[in-house]
Amino acid sequence: MTLFLPVYRNHPYLIQYAMRALESHSVDVTFFYVPQIVQTLRYDALGYVERYILETAQFSQLFAHQIIWNMKANAYRDDDCQIVRIFFPRFLCVSLLLTTQPKPDPIKPTLDKVMAHMIDSFSEADREFYEREFTFFDEVTSISGKLKPLIKRSKPEKKQKIEEELRKIKVEVGVYLPSNPDGVVIGIDRKSGKPLQSHAKAPFMATFRIRKNKGNVEETEEMIEAGDADNKGVTQPNTIEIWQSAIFKVGDDCRQDVLALQMIAAFRGIFQSVGLDVYVFPYRVTATAPGCGVIDVLPNAISRDMLGREAVNGLYDYFVSKYGNEDSLRFQQARNNFVKSMAAYSVISFLLQFKDRHNGNIMIDDAGHILHIDFGFCFDIAPGGIKFERAPFKLTSEMVAVMGGSPDHQAFKWFEELCVKAFLASRQYSEKLSQIVLLMMDSGLPCFKPESVKHFKERFVLDKSEREAAEFMRGLIKRSYGSYSTGIYDQFQLLTNGIPY
Repeated sequence: MTLFLPVYRNHPYLIQYAMRALESHSVDVTFFYVPQIVQTLRYDALGYVERYILETAQFSQLFAHQIIWNMKANAYRDDDCQIVRIFFPRFLCVSLLLTTQPKPDPIKPTLDKVMAHMIDSFSEADREFYEREFTFFDEVTSISGKLKPLIKRSKPEKKQKIEEELRKIKVEVGVYLPSNPDGVVIGIDRKSGKPLQSHAKAPFMATFRIRKNKGNVEETEEMIEAGDADNKGVTQPNTIEIWQSAIFKVGDDCRQDVLALQMIAAFRGIFQSVGLDVYVFPYRVTATAPGCGVIDVLPNAISRDMLGREAVNGLYDYFVSKYGNEDSLRFQQARNNFVKSMAAYSVISFLLQFKDRHNGNIMIDDAGHILHIDFGFCFDIAPGGIKFERAPFKLTSEMVAVMGGSPDHQAFKWFEELCVKAFLASRQYSEKLSQIVLLMMDSGLPCFKPESVKHFKERFVLDKSEREAAEFMRGLIKRSYGSYSTGIYDQFQLLTNGIPY
């Protein structure tokens, strides 16, 4: 896809090669790169990318839907949205979420044209599926807009309104959540509606019953293996049913989270390819319109913030209360999971420069893994433009306590070893990872500055030998451990937002 960038000046041989390469991959692979495919339309002077999209959409409706949602999300560069009705060819009426004060992206006319051609080319069956899916999703998303007039009301009133609206939604055959295209929605927990805290917007959470093929649930089963047994219920030999909660946002640009989680998934692929036993969980986020999106909720996980509100004194105390004393097998297994996830997220946090790492954005799952969420600040931006968090990544004394309590403990040394291995493995793929970012540079995402790709590459310290790079990572761990700025930022979040630490 990088061969479509302006630097290659539409060289006919390069473009033909790029097209053959794109077409040689299965749609399952290209699914991963939907955000980048849409962005390459900016440079598609000869129409090759448009042709690829239209042809691929003919034999994969799921690909077509993801492309359409991503096109809608990239048509404008605003957050605040309102639902309007747009008529496409053949009188098909489609709900689009547009900004109240639209600032069209320069790519918008191209996106509108490709979207119209794609929808116009659908067969009758594909068109019916498209209408069912987008109508269903619009009905769910529109609940956020109906909550806005109640923004100052009590939580019970807002919850009642969500439940009232959920009861009106009919689940048609084959519909799915955009973030879960590998499963179909077969039911809604009508009482699961929950308003989420926001000063001016109205995000909410709801829970859906989803049926998946067994081959598509490996990640989900990892997350629920320590959870309640009622979460799973096999109804057919090759299918499994799970409850999946999702957050629906209107007025928040989710595209940055999409990119961050795409990068986390790429890192996971790198770690798996070299046989490195570390753990990350790139949960799913789909941007579906300007400032709108759906976010999967991590199953069986609790934020460090919530643990603080439940008067848990520290992570170590939580692990002891949940898994038993330090010598127990369950504690040791949970500690191992904690170390493996801490190592992976620490390296990724440094390379992608995740900021705003307060305790509301750090989760612990039932198996003991640490998980990071909410990536509104990454690469070259920080909350308020002020770099409170000067440590390479978050490594607090309570995290070290779970990993043995001191840098001399075996568990902490293992953490350090895994960090070094993850960093060295990532360096081999620095160019490919940079290309994923490079293709998004003209998207208008706030995390990017002109030098973002250059800074990203510099963090891999490619000028150093492997031994020097290993020492560099050990130095980052020392700088992060007990960083003064980390403590200051946690205190700031406690004072301003009431988030315990």
